[in-house]
Amino acid sequence: MANLLDQLKQMTVVVADTGDIQAIEKYTPRDATTNPSLITAAAQMPQYQGIVDDTLKGARQSLGADAPASEVVSLAFDRLAVSFGLKILEIIPGRVSTEVDARLSYDTDATIAKGRDLIAQYEAAGVSRERILIKIAATWEGIQAAAVLEKEGIHTNLTLLFGLHQAIACAENGIKLISPFVGRILDWYKKDTGRDTYEPHEDPGVLSVTEIYSYYKKFGYETEVMGASFRNLGEITELAGVDLLTISPGLLDELQNTEGTLERKLSPEAAAKSDIAKMTMDKATFDAMHAENRMAAEKLSEGIDGFAKALETLEELLADRLAKLES
Repeated sequence: MANLLDQLKQMTVVVADTGDIQAIEKYTPRDATTNPSLITAAAQMPQYQGIVDDTLKGARQSLGADAPASEVVSLAFDRLAVSFGLKILEIIPGRVSTEVDARLSYDTDATIAKGRDLIAQYEAAGVSRERILIKIAATWEGIQAAAVLEKEGIHTNLTLLFGLHQAIACAENGIKLISPFVGRILDWYKKDTGRDTYEPHEDPGVLSVTEIYSYYKKFGYETEVMGASFRNLGEITELAGVDLLTISPGLLDELQNTEGTLERKLSPEAAAKSDIAKMTMDKATFDAMHAENRMAAEKLSEGIDGFAKALETLEELLADRLAKLES
């Protein structure tokens, strides 16, 4: 009998949710996603010290011997996610997602500029923009920035997505891919209700992704749905058939080591029969739905804050490492 991972790959594109290059080599996903927390974690692993050091040395070389250390760290910080992305692209056949600085999440113009800069770095290294997804938080401002980038042929992955209003706004703006966060939705409901467990079929995160997938397929949107942020195996198997799933190494290992028959749960045919009303998403509707959805509002804000803190940790790590390299 085949393991669950091999069966899942037959119905859904499997993506590795990690900055750990060795884990990506092990599980042979088509795509890979990174975020500030994952890059910060990988940058502290001894096996990737060379990537960090090379990025710092390259930044020093670009700016010259007299440049202040703070400027070198800032440039290296801008380049490090791309440095990891380039290494990952040597292994996978598909795309890597590289995230815009989370501290720009409410600034449309700055997000556009950063997205263009990231693509320019990849293209300067000889990588086609078709292999990159620029990852942006699904604020209204972030979605508008992504819409501009998409028109320029720069594809985007809208992350920290917790509500149907965010998903509809992304679809209407021609976004390439969205990453609804299954596990973080479950976390919120467990804390809010005091309930310890949910069966996979009633998991609030699973229900949210199912609703979004059904809406997209019913109304013919081409935006890809990639479930993300899983807490357990049941959440993953309950979404078998969705466009993509980005999965941590620990859960990839569990899927690979579990045998059984995997049933397809989501399909365009079933979605076409779903009873969902179409709606138009302008800023006023978005803001109203976001305000009404306490879970989405809290988790979006919390996610941006968490990624911003990870970036501050990374900046400190780079400053310490540069001081050691140049002492």
